[in-house]
Amino acid sequence: MPRVLILLLVLIGASGLARADLHEAVAGLGSRSFDDKAQAIEQIARSGDPQATVILDALESRELVEDRANQRIVLGEKGGDGWVLKDPISGEALGTVGSRDARPVVINNRLRELIHNLRAVAALASANPLERRAAASQLVGNDDPVVLDALRERQREEDNPLVSGVIDTALNIAVLRNPDTELAVRLNAIDAVAGSLEPAVRNVLRDRFSETDASSEKRAAQKALASIDARAERYQMADTLFFGLSLGSVLLLAAIGLAITFGVMGVINMAHGELIMLGAYTTYMVQQIFPQGHEWSLLVAVPAAFLVSGFAGVLIERLVIRFLYGRPLETLLATFGVSLILQQAVRLIFSPLNRTVVTPEWMSGALQINPVFSLTFNRLYIVFFALAVFLLLQLVLKKTRLGLQVRAVSQNRNTARGLGIRRERVNALTFGLGSGIAGIAGVALAQLTNVGPNLGQAYIIDSFMVVVFGGVGNLWGTLTAAFGLGIANKLIEPMAGAVLAKIVILVFIILFIQRKPRGLFPQRGRAAEE
Repeated sequence: MPRVLILLLVLIGASGLARADLHEAVAGLGSRSFDDKAQAIEQIARSGDPQATVILDALESRELVEDRANQRIVLGEKGGDGWVLKDPISGEALGTVGSRDARPVVINNRLRELIHNLRAVAALASANPLERRAAASQLVGNDDPVVLDALRERQREEDNPLVSGVIDTALNIAVLRNPDTELAVRLNAIDAVAGSLEPAVRNVLRDRFSETDASSEKRAAQKALASIDARAERYQMADTLFFGLSLGSVLLLAAIGLAITFGVMGVINMAHGELIMLGAYTTYMVQQIFPQGHEWSLLVAVPAAFLVSGFAGVLIERLVIRFLYGRPLETLLATFGVSLILQQAVRLIFSPLNRTVVTPEWMSGALQINPVFSLTFNRLYIVFFALAVFLLLQLVLKKTRLGLQVRAVSQNRNTARGLGIRRERVNALTFGLGSGIAGIAGVALAQLTNVGPNLGQAYIIDSFMVVVFGGVGNLWGTLTAAFGLGIANKLIEPMAGAVLAKIVILVFIILFIQRKPRGLFPQRGRAAEE
């Protein structure tokens, strides 16, 4: 940013300020008048000095302070019982003063907006088109002549159509807000912004519709507003579908492990949600062990959660489930008891309070498509992560010896045993595999919500619905059901509310199972007949 502040030098027509003048401008920030402070901020910004950005950043973050004893404006860092002072231009250390001997320079919202505008104008000269587009979007609706001159200057050099479109919108809004503009020019401006989703466009068109006396301008504004509303509805539908895919990916991660244990082994595992919870707590513990490694901790948390939940699943199978095969109702009661034990154990170890997992910076923020539609990075990554886990599991089941044995046992247990397959070993590894994937689901959920003892309970019923609806034991059915139910839920929510949407989905699944008891993709082979 410092290298492009020189743009202000050209746009405002200043010849640059010497260091002495910059000192004088900084001193002007000590004035009690906000108008004087605004003038000082403009002088600092157009100085072209690399230190100007540091000064403005410090001003906005309350780190530019007034040294009362020496009547000067300096950089101040709060530390201990006082302030550590530095010269705002040279960076020279000026010693320390007491906490009451210095106070931050006070600015209001108007001055903050001025600083933001100056930064945006400077960012128009960035080499990154995304930064230029963000800067131009920030200046949309701004009527300041300096800002408009900067936009026109940038438009003459801009070669990126996305950036150019945003600048056109900003300039056309300025045209519509100017009462002295000719009618023909305003009509052209209305046609130009008819497809824009910027909130400022909608506001200015409504103003023109209510204020103008020209019938042609009223019709043009009304037509443009209708076009904008129709386009906004399409993007809102796209936003709903994205959240449906996001919910579907979470359901897929939560249900895919259950599809293995329930579909292959016939075990109703009510502790599946607690295995998800163990994966989430493993993610939390990894971040506690590596407090400075938030950016890469997930790379450790994913295999760690798989091993922890997988090991817990093997223990549950060896200690409880192995004695209950062929008795699904008893497995339900036994695993429900295991789920209570795991919940209480977590409460004793970590306390009942929720824990927060820090989201890495590369998963924070959103990809802004337009003002009404954005894709949050954490949900976008989880969608791809869920698909990657699904494809990896398919590869394991299709291409590995364990996968071959799992498929053999699922199709006919007795024949598989007669062929020499150790059914007990396969059962333990299969249950461990499904439990490990539940732990991976916990890693993903830790990026979306707080980690607590009841985390898994919110997904156990939904996971069973996905498995039953898709077809017990069929992974492709689980994939289809997870995304189908996720999208359907988000489509119904705006009309019926979150609770009623779940009830509608549940009623639909009950009616569907009455019609097709084996789900969308019924299992084939002798196991389907048992």
